[in-house]
Amino acid sequence: MSALILALTAGAVVGLTLGALGGGGGVLAVPALIYLLGLTPVAATTASLVIVVVTSAAALSAHARDGHVRWRTGLLFAAAGAVPAMLGGALAARLPGALLTAAFALVAGAAAVRMLRRRGPADEDVPVRPVRAAAAGAGLGGITGVLGVGGGFLAVPALVGVLGLRTRVAVGTGLVVVTANALAALTQRAGTIDTLDWTVLGPFTGAAVLGAWDGGRLSAKVSGEALQRVFAVLLLAVAVFMLIDAVV
Repeated sequence: MSALILALTAGAVVGLTLGALGGGGGVLAVPALIYLLGLTPVAATTASLVIVVVTSAAALSAHARDGHVRWRTGLLFAAAGAVPAMLGGALAARLPGALLTAAFALVAGAAAVRMLRRRGPADEDVPVRPVRAAAAGAGLGGITGVLGVGGGFLAVPALVGVLGLRTRVAVGTGLVVVTANALAALTQRAGTIDTLDWTVLGPFTGAAVLGAWDGGRLSAKVSGEALQRVFAVLLLAVAVFMLIDAVV
């Protein structure tokens, strides 16, 4: 299968996931870029940030139109994570590829297990505690910078489980966090963007944007809990494969 077809297919899956769940795009994009398209771990995490910024911004517009975005909460998360994301981005460039792959796999696996064990979504929003929101946002920012993901696969569960947002609102709000965190981390890697293969990255990103719009429509028809369980199983399988590859 040609690189172009692989890029289009993987991009569509990444966008669909991000649009439907408010996250998970980067955590699928990184292994796709490494194992399907042959990028190094460092290049893949940089390319993933580009994809996540563009795709999450596109998906965010659809959720905002439907009134499913808590802007104040999302911006608080994002503001707290901006500096950690930049520091994480600088650190990632100095870490061995195998270590990045193993760390990515462990974080993804932990997130998948948490999603599978989590109780059902909250029935209604509760008041947001700024200190808890800022602490969670800072942690997510650091992970975004190091691993090259937007942090949505962790942000949405945090917005539901820690802050008590409804799942559908957490998905929309998580996209604010994802966009801002990925953009902050990308600023630390701006000098390496021109080294990326845009003949692959361009089609990948374009397909992801189209997939994100379809994902937004899917999230309105299928329960958030069902979507998260499917994604969690997929994420756990990817995490196990990447961990084995990093260790062996």
